[in-house]
Amino acid sequence: MRYKACIIGDSKQGGYGHGFDVAFTNHDEIDIVAVADPVEEGRKSVGEKVGAKNLYADYREMLDKERPNLVAIGPRWPIHHKDYLLAAAEVGAHGYLEKPVCVDLAEADEMVAAIEAKNLKWSVGFQVSLAPSFLHAKKLLHEGLIGEVLEARARGKEDRRSGGEDLIVLGVHLFDALNSLFGEPETCDARIYDDGRPCQAEDVREANEPLGPIIGDRVIANYTFSNAVPVSFQSFDHREDHESRFGIDIYGSKGILKLRWGFPASFFYKETSSWLDVEGGSWNPLPDCPKDQQHLTPVSRNRDVVNDLLEAIEKDRLPEVSLQRARWGHEMIQGTFASHVTGGVVSFPLAERTHPLKDWK
Repeated sequence: MRYKACIIGDSKQGGYGHGFDVAFTNHDEIDIVAVADPVEEGRKSVGEKVGAKNLYADYREMLDKERPNLVAIGPRWPIHHKDYLLAAAEVGAHGYLEKPVCVDLAEADEMVAAIEAKNLKWSVGFQVSLAPSFLHAKKLLHEGLIGEVLEARARGKEDRRSGGEDLIVLGVHLFDALNSLFGEPETCDARIYDDGRPCQAEDVREANEPLGPIIGDRVIANYTFSNAVPVSFQSFDHREDHESRFGIDIYGSKGILKLRWGFPASFFYKETSSWLDVEGGSWNPLPDCPKDQQHLTPVSRNRDVVNDLLEAIEKDRLPEVSLQRARWGHEMIQGTFASHVTGGVVSFPLAERTHPLKDWK
């Protein structure tokens, strides 16, 4: 099958994300025919880069005239993602969407309903969740590499965006991986702090980028999954240099699995019944682990996701990093805020689909 592809970007509102301008290049079955960007310099630059002859200021005009069957939505800012995707679905296009997918769950529901109504396949930019090394780690985990899984601990990148913004922008990568490893979440119990005190309604603010409302410089959240595995996520603005903890540590009855995000990602395990790193065993590479590409480019880091998307279209299955699974990651984000606002445990899927901080009094 040949694919007629279009690219949507906005050089003033999140650009083209992590290589989404070139995600469809070097695929023999994909012809990139057009680029839409309201910024003239941006659309000309990307059009030249990907060999697209037709350039548009308006993405709706592009979709109407080109009628593609494959679309990449690149802007990092999620404030227009729903509009982009609904317009692409209207012309019957499958596609690839940068994360975060949306501002709230009401938007996610609309997006999922639009693609499912036409049996369209959409993947989201969780590249590490499809890295060969991650899939191998997942296989070994379920085969008992570290024994029975007892708990998992995830931490954000904890840079200048620590807290509520880290939860949205980077925590969502970890949530997709946790959904891949352990299935769907069931509950969340979270508390969020600002400078050491519990956040109040007056602390609601905008993030550094337009992501919807956020609170806090410290997030402490605990989730349960359907298989009874307890999972925590934390992000703390400690204002000091540190070795990156961005990733997931999984503790088992026979060892610890350390998953660190990056390009390429770093995965190790230790055989020990003690959870203290200083006691017993040493960190080892995963047995028979396939090597990810060591010098990832914007093209190569998206290759596994795009290949999986094309296979999903041809075999009529969900992509591995599907929009449907990404919605569960957003459930965890919104559930974290909702738990803090209500002061108690919330259950998934959330009954309230609008953002819990939007009308917090």
